[in-house]
Amino acid sequence: MALKDQRGVPVSTTSRRALDGLEAAHALYQGYFNDPVAAVDAALADDPDFMMGHAFRGGLFALSSEKGALPEVAKSVAAMARNEAGANDRERGHLAALNAWLEGDFHGTCQRYGDVVAQYPRDLIALQFAHQSDFLLGHSRMLRDRIAGVLPNFSEGDPGYGYLLGMYCFGLEEMGHYAEAEAVGLKAVDRNPRDTWAIHGVAHVLEMQGRLDEGIDWLATRSEDWSQNNGFAFHNWWHLALHYLERGEYDRVLEIYDASIHPAPTGIAMELLDAAALLWRLHLRGVETGRRWVDVADSYEPMAEDGFYPFNDMHAVMAFVATGRWEEVQKVLKTLAARAGDTDSGAQLIREVGLPVVRAIEAFGRGDNALAVDLLRSVRLVAHRFGGSHAQRDVLDLTMIEAALRDGQYGLADMFANERIARKPDSPLAGWFRRRARSGLAGKAAHAA
Repeated sequence: MALKDQRGVPVSTTSRRALDGLEAAHALYQGYFNDPVAAVDAALADDPDFMMGHAFRGGLFALSSEKGALPEVAKSVAAMARNEAGANDRERGHLAALNAWLEGDFHGTCQRYGDVVAQYPRDLIALQFAHQSDFLLGHSRMLRDRIAGVLPNFSEGDPGYGYLLGMYCFGLEEMGHYAEAEAVGLKAVDRNPRDTWAIHGVAHVLEMQGRLDEGIDWLATRSEDWSQNNGFAFHNWWHLALHYLERGEYDRVLEIYDASIHPAPTGIAMELLDAAALLWRLHLRGVETGRRWVDVADSYEPMAEDGFYPFNDMHAVMAFVATGRWEEVQKVLKTLAARAGDTDSGAQLIREVGLPVVRAIEAFGRGDNALAVDLLRSVRLVAHRFGGSHAQRDVLDLTMIEAALRDGQYGLADMFANERIARKPDSPLAGWFRRRARSGLAGKAAHAA
């Protein structure tokens, strides 16, 4: 007799032990704790034909956003395909989502997980995978609305309800509903102080509003909750470092970087991304970072010709530019240019945003600031399409403003600085940009006179 999970969603396995193992693995993933892959592998050892076990494992690897994870996704898909005849509709929907990912159809993956959620609104595995897909594809509205669409199907006593609130918090924040996002996130953290995604959602609110002291307090006083045995801790440390960066406390930024963001070489794309993103922000301000860039660039070199997820490629090129590895930059550009001619959704992301952004980073590195400004201005309205959050994509605006200042486009730089001040009135960085822009304008006026 087939079983149902804790929320009443059907699975095709008859092994209670395997199902309990999947529940345990998913609980880890909801909080980004320990190793959910090892946990689901243990469940699959109890039932090697467990469709949802393979579906969960495949989704974990797919949403890592790494090309190197594709063989593991294919392995899960093959295992599911062997047992498809005994699967239910939910499990076939998960299989369709993974097949789309293998085909490079990232949007199709997101849609198919969404289709599963529409049929099984209490399937928190499909919902979390859809939420992560929305994040990777920059679907800000769906980060909010996908969660709102299922909330009425849950009550506060349901397993995982708090994590649902954490996801909703992040979606609300990405849509600019800061007060509501903060309230929902605080409610989630009150339920579970170790809800890393909810803590992260509130951190985004504080970042977007420029509430530096509160942001530092929020993350620093809770670090024992979100940093212990947690695979997402590096990113919350990144958020903490951003607040110190805004305050100009560069030594503290580098301390956090060395201890918690990039303490050792890694091939994990998401960790490399945060390392490069922070170092690039320091690079824009002329802060000396020693050999740190070299370690990041070394780790990115094996991925230079992946052409898989352009948000990763952008950060790789930052590392290559900062270390003068122009041959590696050309490898990335050549790969992206070739991939741009394909018809899958990954190629669409490259055409619309990936290539212009990578070319802009290269132009900035070579001192062609006018071209960097032009390219970055051309993607401002569509940059969300290649993924990440507003806080992560802010690096594009930071680069554009710095390029405008270096190119003597002071009027444009002043306008961009004013935009930031309107969002973050107390931002030291925005004020610094505006002072430089107005000094440049004054110098031009004096010269003209």
